[in-house]
Amino acid sequence: MFEFTVVPGPAVRDVLDADRPAVIDLVRRTYVHHEAGDSVNPDSYFLRFPDKPDARIIALPAFLGADVQRAGIKWISSFPANTAAGRPRASAVLVLNDYETGYPTACLEAATISSARTAASAAVAATALRPGGYAGSTLSVVGAGIIARNICDYVHAAGVRPDTYLVHDLDPASGHALVKHIRENLGAPAEFVAGLDAALAADTVVFATTVATPYVHTPFKPGQLVLNISLRDLAPDVITQAANLFDDVEHCMKANTSPHLAEQVTGGRDFVTGTLAAVLNGEVRPPTDVPVVFSPFGLGVLDLAVGAHVLGRAQEAGTAVEIPGFFAETHRW
Repeated sequence: MFEFTVVPGPAVRDVLDADRPAVIDLVRRTYVHHEAGDSVNPDSYFLRFPDKPDARIIALPAFLGADVQRAGIKWISSFPANTAAGRPRASAVLVLNDYETGYPTACLEAATISSARTAASAAVAATALRPGGYAGSTLSVVGAGIIARNICDYVHAAGVRPDTYLVHDLDPASGHALVKHIRENLGAPAEFVAGLDAALAADTVVFATTVATPYVHTPFKPGQLVLNISLRDLAPDVITQAANLFDDVEHCMKANTSPHLAEQVTGGRDFVTGTLAAVLNGEVRPPTDVPVVFSPFGLGVLDLAVGAHVLGRAQEAGTAVEIPGFFAETHRW
């Protein structure tokens, strides 16, 4: 009852890299559990800094029932200036709590978990929202950081096979690095495109940037699928002229995401089509006469599900670190 476990980053990465399809299936099932109300997922809490307006640290508390039965919180920082020094933008920890006692039982390095659950979410959407497959199509990735690399890995693990990948990034070195990764590790054709317009014309467009304000103002065309992972690239007119699906509608309508801006401009939510879980359940069928945009705000319940999975696998592999005597007092009297 009073054991406490730490799972360091290399152990987390080994578990996740060993079985990406299992993580994708776990995220898919968690969406369905969340849609059914078997979770508690409060608003995320943002800590911001007056002298660092682009930086933030976010707390994502959550509870997931189903076969997980855990509460917990992810504490994730986003400091974009890190990238100029060659450091990752994001870092995080995830604390898991025992649901019976409330005691924290584990702390896991969670930037890797967060990236994996985000990428797995994109993979679930990619397969559900283009059920006809990807043969004969192009898939572009706008933004070429760690999240983008993980998205490529996970959509590939989900069976997505476009004829070619297009990569666009304002930093050509980053773009070419992702192209090399796709070619060498996924065995897929890929090329760097310096112009944004070429990337936006792809059949499937994935946004994985760090921008804070919209810069894409031209609506997409019918048949295009847009995975709006970074949430703030698209102007309101682009959102309102598409079918829009979400991981959770209420969560996405805040923090000046593109859908939130569209709600502010229009004064309503007529542009909302439904949730990805509703598509998975067969309750919603995305239209084919307009582009489809998937906007996932990122749910703490996904971190719990993936974190619990990682903890169990790491304990089985002996790579989790037990911390004896972590709690100062284990008896009331």
